Formats: sequence, structure tokens, C-alpha cells
Amino acid sequence: MSKTVTETVEELALPIVEQLNVELVDIEYVKEGSSWFLRVYVDKEGGIDIEECGNVSEKLSEKLDEIDPIPHNYFLEVSSPGAERPLKKKEDVEKAIGKYVNIKTYEPIDGLKSFEGNLLEFDGETVKIQVTIKTRKKEFSIPYQKVAKARLAVKF
Repeated sequence: MSKTVTETVEELALPIVEQLNVELVDIEYVKEGSSWFLRVYVDKEGGIDIEECGNVSEKLSEKLDEIDPIPHNYFLEVSSPGAERPLKKKEDVEKAIGKYVNIKTYEPIDGLKSFEGNLLEFDGETVKIQVTIKTRKKEFSIPYQKVAKARLAVKF
């Protein structure tokens, strides 16, 4: 079975981000209009700056040119995941304990599929989140396998 573009790019990007002491957060390969975009999101503790994104872009671009895994024209974008960074892996969720997050589930839990609040705990199997509904705080325990998407959220 052949690898997807994102799997191939991840293999190329991992040694580069490790060398530059940044973290690979996510990779997207999407078509928007008539153009293809390869988006690579990187970050580090304390945030990442444009120069660091440029370094990753330059080194990754060289590797992509060598191997040429994408048969057509595309735009390579390397950037920070932003304030609402996705929490893709269990390690990401663990690092977000104590932070304000948004979690969407595959199926309703206590009648809800979307939860936004403070991430209280994560034991690898269950996510515990405190949500404010109107003026009341309520805690929800969400089985990790029912989490469809999770990300950091900005509290207004």
C-alpha cells in the first residue's frame, strides 16, 4: 500500500523539526479552488516565530524537491497552528491540562456533542472537562475514543 502525501511529508519533516528543536503539530494537504496546498504546522514551548517557520520551510522544501512526492504544483506553507491549536495526539491533550479547550465528540454525551471549558484531567482513556452552562459549572467525563476533534480554545 502506498503512503499518503501527509505520511510521506511527516517522514521528511520529523528529522528536520527535531534538528531545529520545534514540534510538528499537523500536516494538511488540501485543494482550494484550483490550487493545492501543503500546510505544515509547527510550534514550540513559548511559541514559534516567523524565522523558525522559514527555516523549517527551507529545509523541508529541499527534501521535497529531492524526493518529489507530489506530482503536480502546490504551495508549501509552514506556520504556527495559532491560538486554537489542534490537540491531535494523547500527548497534546496531556499538555493541555489546565487550559481552556474545545472538544467535539462523535456521539452525544449527556445530550451534548460539543464541550468548551477547562481541561481538568486526562488519564489516557478519559478526558475530564469543566464546562460553564449559563451560570453553572458542570464536569463531564468523555471517553477518549469518542473524541472526534480537540483543540485549544480562546475564552471570551
